[in-house]
Amino acid sequence: MPDSPPASAPAGSEPPRPPYAADGAATVTLAVYIDRPHLRQQVREDALASGYRVVETGSLEAFAAKGRASSAAVVLIDCPVPGPASLAALTRQDLVAHERGTQLIVATQLAALDDVFGCLDLSQPQLLVDPTSADFALALGRALALSGREQLRELAEADRRLLLRLSDQVSRLAARLDRLEEDGAGGAGDRLKAPALAFRGADQPWLPAGRRAAAPLPAPQRVRQILRQRQQRAGFFGPDLFADPAWDMLLDLTAARGEGKRVSVTSLCIAAGVPATTALRWIAQMTEQGLFVRIDDPADRRRAFIDLTDRAAGGMAAYFAAISEDRGLVA
Repeated sequence: MPDSPPASAPAGSEPPRPPYAADGAATVTLAVYIDRPHLRQQVREDALASGYRVVETGSLEAFAAKGRASSAAVVLIDCPVPGPASLAALTRQDLVAHERGTQLIVATQLAALDDVFGCLDLSQPQLLVDPTSADFALALGRALALSGREQLRELAEADRRLLLRLSDQVSRLAARLDRLEEDGAGGAGDRLKAPALAFRGADQPWLPAGRRAAAPLPAPQRVRQILRQRQQRAGFFGPDLFADPAWDMLLDLTAARGEGKRVSVTSLCIAAGVPATTALRWIAQMTEQGLFVRIDDPADRRRAFIDLTDRAAGGMAAYFAAISEDRGLVA
């Protein structure tokens, strides 16, 4: 059941308030649906400290049982093990968020990422995978900055890339601090690992023949070899020094297109070689820049795949053509 608000308000909400506080400062409403009470309380406290007005709190079951989408300006939902009811509720919230221009933050586990991603094709949400407290705080801060405005579109391209890289740096710093704390307590932090070739797409031809042949891409074996070489560096210098998720994902999708395979969002996150939440931010950015495209699975609307756009495929083909005269050049 939702947490109990003051007695004068309906269960699960606060009385309606004007969009501006008495002092004239804009207020941003927030709904938080998280199963774990301690995490729900922590996120609520962090949100209040950041300037949000929290109008709804409760469990994932309570969110699914509402039968309607939240009307808050920002909606945060933790959906680690989604069932049919929660997936239907996510789809409903995605549609409402798209129609109203509200911010949606959805957290899940890596095993459930494809199912959750398949429900969120309209609102361009922030997706978090196995998030830390720092990931939640970053997502809330970003949503607060963007809520009610078109800042994301107004930012210059260079500024957007800079913000994304700064966000990645903060996330990596927070992850290092978390690992230091866990190591000090005798534990070992979980890391998203990319075993050799584990990120290949499913063995199904899926692109129309004309589109597969639209660009003279390099042999997929050559691209896979470059990916293996890039992964091997982590064994000698650590995983963070050469992190370049945008390039690794471009390489993976280039090889997959040459193989006639499709790549799920989970597979692409693994190919990126960075925490999944970081990879998802880059997927969103690359999609917005017109380099990636989302393709729904016609056989299962709950699944979606990522592919290169023709523009990106042309760029990769031109790049490999430019370096083809020097086979010793390392990508």
